[in-house]
Formats: sequence, structure tokens, C-alpha cells
Amino acid sequence: MGEWNSKLYHGRVLHARLKPRKHMLKYRICSFLFDLDELEKLDEKMWLFSFNKWNLLSFHNKDFGKGDKIGLREYVTETLANAKIEIGSGRIELLCYPRMFGYVFNPLSVYFCYDQEDQLAAIIYEVTNTFKQRHSYVIEVEIGKENNVKQTCEKKFYVSPFIDMDAIYHFSIKPPKENIAVVINQHDQRGPLLKAMFTGKADKFSNLALAKMLLRYPLMTLKVIAGIHWEALHLWRKGVKLVERPAPPTDNMTHVVYSNQHQERFGND
Repeated sequence: MGEWNSKLYHGRVLHARLKPRKHMLKYRICSFLFDLDELEKLDEKMWLFSFNKWNLLSFHNKDFGKGDKIGLREYVTETLANAKIEIGSGRIELLCYPRMFGYVFNPLSVYFCYDQEDQLAAIIYEVTNTFKQRHSYVIEVEIGKENNVKQTCEKKFYVSPFIDMDAIYHFSIKPPKENIAVVINQHDQRGPLLKAMFTGKADKFSNLALAKMLLRYPLMTLKVIAGIHWEALHLWRKGVKLVERPAPPTDNMTHVVYSNQHQERFGND
């Protein structure tokens, strides 16, 4: 694919609300996979990309994690250690959007954390809402399930004003290789509520690929933000009730130890 572990993934985002009013939103997008150990080298080699400084495309540590300038590798290994997960010098890859022309919004950033034997050990789902609050779900990957990851956790963090907190997430992940898939099925006590997914095909990280991406998706950040608010407007017009926003969790991390208890509570696909 190329000299970098980092890649671009051209694909499609889909959001399907199933109740109490059906609504669907889908659009084409390009997501980036960054090997956190390659960021400084990418900064040196790429004309259109910079690390922790302005460029047409850029990656800033403060857009993720604790929101400061601390190195993200340090942040992730500390987060994993708090969850009793050790990966040593294993690679960490982050699926997200970069800044475009200085702006970015990542509703969901996904960290793929590999151990020193290059086995996928854990996934961190970092959720950011439109109130600039952030929360992470840290979930270990079952041994032998690295190529088709299925995980479950209870919702602990307010995201949408149209979805109650009493819900559960079912994640179905095809880890990043030539293709990637991140599928989230959200259930409440009465069954399936929302399906969200991103599927993409890999492109190598190069100056030419970045230039083509900018020409193909010049308003990608605007598309993400506008899509969220456009969907909210349609749900409001369809009469979906607003949910009161609770205080965020006191802990910015939820560690999920895999068990079958979650599947038993609200069912699974």
C-alpha cells in the first residue's frame, strides 16, 4: 500500500434512525488513519499536511484525548493502563478526521491499540458531542477475534438531544487493512433504535493522495457539522421529543470488561 502505516479511507457514512420516526442520512467522506508514531515524519514529508501547526490538512493533539498538547501516545497508554491493559511499544492507530483549513469536528474517533506481538488488544471509542464534551469507552478485544471485533457497552455519555441515556451500543468492527468498517447499532429497552456506520477502502498516504482528497472533499468538515444539524432539524420537524442533557460523567473514561451481560440486557443483532 505504501511506506506508511497511516492511510486514507474513502467511503460512506450512514445514519439510520429507526424510531419513533424513521430518518436516514448518508454521504461520502474520507477518513484518515494515523499511526501516532508517524505524525512527526508525516509532517516532514507531506507538503499539504502538518502536525500541531497550521496547514491545509493538519493533526493537533489538543483535538483529542484530554484536549491539551500532551503526546497522544502517552495519553492512550495511560488510559489503557488505567484499564489494566498493557501494550508496551505496540502501535496505536487513530481513525478520525484531520483539520481542514484549520477546522475539524470528530463525533467519533477510534483508537486501534496493538500489543508488542502486533495483535489488536483494545479499542478506544472517543465520543465528542456538540457541547465540546468528550468521553471514551475502552474495550478489550477478545483473543482470536481481532479480524471481526464485536463489542458492547452501555451508554454513559450524552450525545444527541433526541436519544435517551438508557441505551446500549453494539459495535461491529472490521479493523483497518485494505478495507475498514465501523458499525454501531444502538438499542433501547424496546429494541433497535439507531444504526450508524462508516465503511471505506484504503488509499496510501501521499502528497498526491492528499491533493486529490482536498479537491474531492473541499468542504468535508462543513459536511460533517452540517449533517449533524440537518439531521437534528429533520427529527425535530418530525416531532421527536427532546431529551434533557444530564451532567457529563465525573470520569472521562468508561472501561468495559467483556462479558455476555450486556447482550442479555438489551439483546444483540
